[in-house]
Order: sequence, then structure tokens, then C-alpha cells
Amino acid sequence: MPILTDGAIRQAIKRVETGGRQESLTDGEGRGTGRLVLVLKSMPRRVTAEWMAQQWRDGKRVKAKLGDYPSMSLAQAREVFKRDYADMIQKGRSIKVAGDTRPGTVADLFEAYVQYLRDANKPSWKETEKGLNKIADALGRNRLAREIEPDEITEVIRPIYDRGARAMADHVRGYVHAAYSWGMKSEHDYRSASPRRFRLVYNPAAGIPTEPKVVGTRWLDEDEFVRLYRWLECPDTPVHPPYTRAVRILMLTGQRVEEIARLHIDQWDAAERIIDWSKTKNGKPHAIPVPALAAELIESIKPNEHGWFFPSAKDPNRPVGAGTLYSFMWRQRGRGVIPIVTNRDLRRTWKTLAGKACVSKEIRDRLQNHTLQDVSSKSYDRWNYMPEKRAGMKRWDKFVTWLLTKRRHKLAA
Repeated sequence: MPILTDGAIRQAIKRVETGGRQESLTDGEGRGTGRLVLVLKSMPRRVTAEWMAQQWRDGKRVKAKLGDYPSMSLAQAREVFKRDYADMIQKGRSIKVAGDTRPGTVADLFEAYVQYLRDANKPSWKETEKGLNKIADALGRNRLAREIEPDEITEVIRPIYDRGARAMADHVRGYVHAAYSWGMKSEHDYRSASPRRFRLVYNPAAGIPTEPKVVGTRWLDEDEFVRLYRWLECPDTPVHPPYTRAVRILMLTGQRVEEIARLHIDQWDAAERIIDWSKTKNGKPHAIPVPALAAELIESIKPNEHGWFFPSAKDPNRPVGAGTLYSFMWRQRGRGVIPIVTNRDLRRTWKTLAGKACVSKEIRDRLQNHTLQDVSSKSYDRWNYMPEKRAGMKRWDKFVTWLLTKRRHKLAA
């Protein structure tokens, strides 16, 4: 049985380079079964060499690429052929559906999950990637994902919890749980052509308890709302201007911080004074007419060269992150110059004060893109409620304008 050698490959490359004719080198006999083949082709500036698994099936020759020579050596090509293709050929299965049969590592699993989030345009992918990178270092990047035990994840989480970072500990557990849940589903997803399988039999984070969810109740009363808004208009310390503008838009519209922070020129309809998101946190498109105060503020902003209304101070190519806005607000409230408030508190404040402005709860829910769970809303009602939203925002704009004007006169007196 002829065995291919590196010397024979080098000689063949010279022949193809000189003669310009395609040549195929086989490693062993295989007609009727299958074999490893190196296909050499003459290109204008070089000779390409591709490793192929070749199979005779139903009287036809079928090929599947393994890699390129010399980046994949002869020894490596033989190993991959034996590992991923030889058994399928012996069983008479098509090599067209063959793939890397090695179970994936921790790094493979986490990277594939992050890629899934990126492909789905999930804004959380970057934070998730950062968190999973640290977890992979702690668990061992090159270990098989299926070998990770629950107590190993607990050992990663416990030091975080012990230093008082309970929310972060819960996030770490959530990252691992989500990655393994995705991995288990991807194993059997016939719609996926994932290059790596993990052979997971259970989720090691499934049995680890989560932190009890604390339902927030904080919202700003009228005086606190005005106090914060006025400070954002004229801060007493140097602040990157897009950050203060973004928070004011949050206060005036009640939207999710990620959606406002990532506001792009393509999403702003100046003629209709509408912000239109094609996809949001709940996966549904969302559009709102903005109150006059917010529209005037948006129109006063010149988006940067990348189209962002609120670019990051460190990297203008990207919009400001929700975490950056959170830390910016945290520093100011720590100084005592603004009320104690989080981004979610601002969303809760809008919901509450807009109710005081007599905007109905149904329209407030629609303006804030809260998913309605009744069958009619989920499956049948396709009306966009734009006229009703406009009426609600007009009522809110009248209320908040009165609020800011009244408090300004009160302070002047």
C-alpha cells in the first residue's frame, strides 16, 4: 500500500509549479471505500495544496476538505482523517455531514456561545464575553466542557460572594448556566452547523441557587426629578456631555438604558420625531414618538462621524455603554449632588410620574415596550398604537414641562 511522504509532496509541488497541471496525491489505496488525498493546483503566483477526504459512494467520488498544506501537516491530516472520516466511510455514511468529532473545551463552549449572542445582535455579548473569559481562566480553558463539575463552579463563585459582590456572583452563575444551556441545545439543533460538539449530559450550574431577586421600589418624586434634571443641564464637575444628555433622554422617554445609549442616527426620524428600534430586549421592534422636550434635545445633538448620538468618551467608534452611564451616575450621587437613583429607578420614575400625568397604564406599557401577555396582544393585535402613543407623550410632555417650569419659579422665589 503506497504511503505518502513529505518528500513526495515537495517533489509534486515542484512538478505542478513547473508544468502547471493539477495533481492529486493519495495516501493509501481506497477505491470502493475512501482515502486521504492531497490536491495540488497551480495558481498565478503559487501552488495551493488542500487535504481532502475522498469517498466512493453510489458509484460517485465525494470529497470533503480537511485543511491546507503545510499549515496542516501530513501527520495531522492523517490524524483528522482517521478520527473524523474513516469510521463514517466504513459505515457507508456520507462524509459531507462529517465534522470534528472531538468534544469541545471550556473555551470552545464559551466562545461559541458569545458568537451566538453576537450573531443574534444581543447587546449583552461584550459583557458576557468579558465575564466568561475570566471564568474560563479559572476553570481551565483547555479542559473538556463536559468534565466541569458543579463544585468547581461553586469554587469560582464563592470568593466573589464572600467579598460582598453578591450581584456579581449571581452574574457569574448566570453566565455559566446560559452557556451550558445553549451548548446542550446546540448539540441537537438540526438547524445549526456548529463545527464543535460538546457531548454535554447536564448543566453543571443548574443546581446552584440564584440570589433572591429584590424587587426595586425606588422612584424620584417631583422635587427629586427636577433636581436631577437641572444638575444634568448644568453639572458642577467636568462630565463628558453625551452622558448627561443620554440620562436626560432616559428621564424624558422612560426607555431602557441600552436602547437610548446606543441611539444611532438611522433610528431617529426627525420629520416624525420618532425613535424606531428594529429590535429590542424582548426581541420585538419598538417605536415611540418622543415628547417635545426630548425631540428638541435630540435635534440639538450632532451625531458623531459614526452616527452615534451618545458616543463613548474612550472610543468614539462605539456608543456609551450602560455600565458607563451607571458608574457616572454612581459617582455623582456619591458626592451628594444628585438623588440616589439607578438607571432602572429612572425607568420606574417615568412610569410613575407619567401615571400621575394621567397617561393610561396600557399606553405607558406600550411606550416602554413591556410585553403584554394576553392572547389578543400576543397573537392577534397588530395595530401599532402610534396615535395613542402620541397622545400619551403629548400629555406627558405637558406635565413635565409644567413640572420643570413650576420648580424653576419656586427656586427663583
